[in-house]
Amino acid sequence: MADRPSYPDGAPCWVDLHAPDPGVARAFYGAVMGWEFQDVGAEYGHYAMCLWRGKPVAALMPPPPGGDGMPAMWNVYLATRDIDAVVARVGEAGGKTVLEPHEVPKAGRMAFAFDPTGASFGLWEPAGHDGAQLHGEAGTVCWNELVTTDGVAADRFYHELFGYDQQQIGDGKQFDYTTWKLPGVEEPVCGRLRATAEQLRGGPSAWGTYFAVADVDAAAREAAAQGGTVLGAAFDSPFGRMCPVLDPLGAAFTLCTLPTT
Repeated sequence: MADRPSYPDGAPCWVDLHAPDPGVARAFYGAVMGWEFQDVGAEYGHYAMCLWRGKPVAALMPPPPGGDGMPAMWNVYLATRDIDAVVARVGEAGGKTVLEPHEVPKAGRMAFAFDPTGASFGLWEPAGHDGAQLHGEAGTVCWNELVTTDGVAADRFYHELFGYDQQQIGDGKQFDYTTWKLPGVEEPVCGRLRATAEQLRGGPSAWGTYFAVADVDAAAREAAAQGGTVLGAAFDSPFGRMCPVLDPLGAAFTLCTLPTT
């Protein structure tokens, strides 16, 4: 069990999928993740909560007006108790805000920005909706990381936003990965991987999401059966068994079976 009543500033707190075809997304993630779905209504653009054990753990977002042609992708939101102050730091640190803070009634305030490496990310100031109510168990998000071609610029930018303590894993050359910790928080809250343009398959730098499942190999087979694309064989790591996947709409994510303790 991994109930999460709140998130510290700078921690990824929520993910939603921009889904050009919500019906396809529901069928796929319902089969692969076991989620149920709750449409919150026309006034919210038929935003649909993804439920695990009856609690919201993610969401599906149909295209907004004028959003036809936008690619499918999982958006990652970083928590903040002062969204206006963080948005001000975005520009000062070399990023660009593309959606100024605005209210989501009975839920909170959100904004969207790009970092200097080209990755988009959301900001979320809670006022009723704190984020995913479960985290780190099968059926939920278990990790988020930024995959970028410029690790130095990314580390500098996000440190300016949230004061992350960034610890290098690996040699910083062949394998350049940093985990990001928050002051006063024992465990890392997210990470950053430097990748080549080839490894990004021609796409931009982007935040990624890992979903925990009970059996990665079985979930990968189900993903393929439901029209997704398994990008590589499942592999073991010190942090669990993992498999990168594209859903039928083209959105990337990683399946992960966490290590048993």
